Amino acid sequence: MTDSIEKIVSLCKRRGFIFPGSEIYGGLANSWDYGPLGVELKNNIKKLWWSRFVHQRQDIVGLDAALIMNPKVWEASGHLSAGFSDQLVECKNCHERFRADQIENDKACPNCDKKDVFTEPKQFNLMFKTFIGPAEEKANIAYLRPETAQGMFVDFKNVLDTSRTTVPFGIAQIGKAFRNEITPGNFIFRTREFEQMEIEYFIAPPKDDNDWQSVFDMWREEMRSWMEAIGLDLAHIHELEVPEGERAHYSKRTIDFEYDFPFGHKELYGLAYRTDFDLKNHFSQPPYRDGQTGDSYWPHVIEPTWGVDRSALAVLCETYAEDGERKILKLKPSLAPYKAAIFPLLANKPDLVAKAREIYKSLVNGSSSIVPIAWDDRGNIGKRYYSQDEIGTPFCITVDFQTLEDNTVTVRNRDTTKQIRLPGEKLASHLTENL
Repeated sequence: MTDSIEKIVSLCKRRGFIFPGSEIYGGLANSWDYGPLGVELKNNIKKLWWSRFVHQRQDIVGLDAALIMNPKVWEASGHLSAGFSDQLVECKNCHERFRADQIENDKACPNCDKKDVFTEPKQFNLMFKTFIGPAEEKANIAYLRPETAQGMFVDFKNVLDTSRTTVPFGIAQIGKAFRNEITPGNFIFRTREFEQMEIEYFIAPPKDDNDWQSVFDMWREEMRSWMEAIGLDLAHIHELEVPEGERAHYSKRTIDFEYDFPFGHKELYGLAYRTDFDLKNHFSQPPYRDGQTGDSYWPHVIEPTWGVDRSALAVLCETYAEDGERKILKLKPSLAPYKAAIFPLLANKPDLVAKAREIYKSLVNGSSSIVPIAWDDRGNIGKRYYSQDEIGTPFCITVDFQTLEDNTVTVRNRDTTKQIRLPGEKLASHLTENL
């Protein structure tokens, strides 16, 4: 685990995980693009999450709702009120704006260093505003969604009517959300455009606190289990019970799961009990009817939320290690951008290159279909090993002159650097078992 965010930022740029957005035009503040390896890591996180929480459960179905919704959605949800606003102060000298809770009025402006220059705090809504159609007028105002949750609430009845679901059940969604954050920063930790993995889990109106607390605790354990599954050490996780007054207006209980990032304990995931606030605001009549009792009601909601970008950042910080000159990402094989790398020992020997290509194709196109696999024939073998270690590739396979004689290859383990010799026909099964 690294204690330097600068090392992670440098690795991500150097190796093609994450680039500054719009870099050739001077960039855009806190905008980031996922490169060839970053998009693989990010997609692996999302695929693992979807498999775990949708495909492997009978009580959760998926949804992919629109980014732009009818503005009435955000009126009903409370996002257009002061409940989704930050208090801002403005420097009268340089006109930079800052969150009021992060500025002391008697201190100098962080931007221009002038003192006693701040205005009185004013409310600033975090919603990104846009317009539908050619005319930029009030009637055409719309918003980029600030969370994925409302799509699941608005489509609750549609999902209910078209799937064999009964309470308790959940709707899952992975998607982008947008917030006009005033103080984004810490690399990809806080950005204006981010991706969420979220579940709205619907339960019957609880008779007492034990009813919803048991479901809440179930999701608490599921979230902790997920963190272990992606390779996070639970010793680096801290649970913060968010006190009343600091919770979102809809929440009766919220837990923040904080991670030991290099820049401090910061929120990684959240778990909230939203009661029946959302469905009551969207549906004037109870949208659910119990098939056994005949009772109609507004279900209550437990909401576990995972950030995709923060997951990627935590995984990178957790798995980064150094061994002398060797830099390593000890990623779980399921998350590694490349599952293996194929090397011909010498790139200027056509027989070795041809044999290595043959093995590469057999792994990629064979019955096991191990993908993606890297092809690397640049530089000496030691540098190739170090390069693959740094991007987290679990296994490196070298094709040498002995391979031409007996069809065996060398397989090197990223974490131990130990090498074993395997017959070519056993290579796919060995990789499959260890991946």
